Amino acid sequence: MAIRVATAPVSWGVMEVEGFGGQKPFGEVLDEMKRAGYDGTELGPYGFLPTDPKALRAELASRGLALLGAFVPLPLATPARHEAGFQEALKVGRLLADCGAGVVVLADEMSDARMSVSGRVSESDGLSEAQWRAAAALVSRTAAACSEMKLRAVFHHHVGTYVETPQELERLCALTDPDLLGICFDTGHYYYGGGDPVEAVRKYRKRIRHLHFKDVRPAVLESARRDQVGFLDAVRRGIFCELGEGGVDLPGVVRELNQAGFDGWSVFEQDVDPRDPNIRPFESAARSRKYLRDVIGI
Repeated sequence: MAIRVATAPVSWGVMEVEGFGGQKPFGEVLDEMKRAGYDGTELGPYGFLPTDPKALRAELASRGLALLGAFVPLPLATPARHEAGFQEALKVGRLLADCGAGVVVLADEMSDARMSVSGRVSESDGLSEAQWRAAAALVSRTAAACSEMKLRAVFHHHVGTYVETPQELERLCALTDPDLLGICFDTGHYYYGGGDPVEAVRKYRKRIRHLHFKDVRPAVLESARRDQVGFLDAVRRGIFCELGEGGVDLPGVVRELNQAGFDGWSVFEQDVDPRDPNIRPFESAARSRKYLRDVIGI
């Protein structure tokens, strides 16, 4: 197995949520990624890093960072916006292809309705059968278009979206071609959504083609569920923590990935609100990289 280690702008509070958190200039973020010991990054929200391929390649090359791919949310629950979402994904895909990235990470977009019930989703909160069929068609169409650009498409189950829970991920997988669409397995989001990450790796094994390492504080998750706190407020409460400080069995996940022969990139993520004076993204990223090196062995 060869797990390479990268990070993403979200660990510096740069999220695909308008107006969330403060943001450092992208150059400072890239510098800190490199200093913290990472070998690559995902793109982050389109427009945070340069969108001119030549400029982006130069910024990354000057720091010895690889561009892995990008997180691309799609409006799965809203068929009227499917075409716009598809075109947006193509725009991001062209930039990735021009910069030699290998993967596009598709997901549903976060919505107020689903963020409000994050971590405690009931069956009544989900998509209808017609919505599921339309959503699967959009994801498949997007994955096929990305494949034509030599990009591998993976799907990210994500808290605050209509594909959050283990049951919802299973439903999407059943509706899509495993050769066309892999899984971006996120250890923290699967745990937050009510699943056991180790069991999930056993279940999906060969379909996991990209990895997000994330850890969750069980006490904060419990309080967020009890207080019926939405996703963004849970982030502000510190639900995500440095690797090894939470409830996710990360060594168990890596053990299962080893047995499955996983060969690809892993991405450390810790969603934070950098306006909190106690949040220090560089220090957290460096400690999580040390954890992956010293405890996990990568």
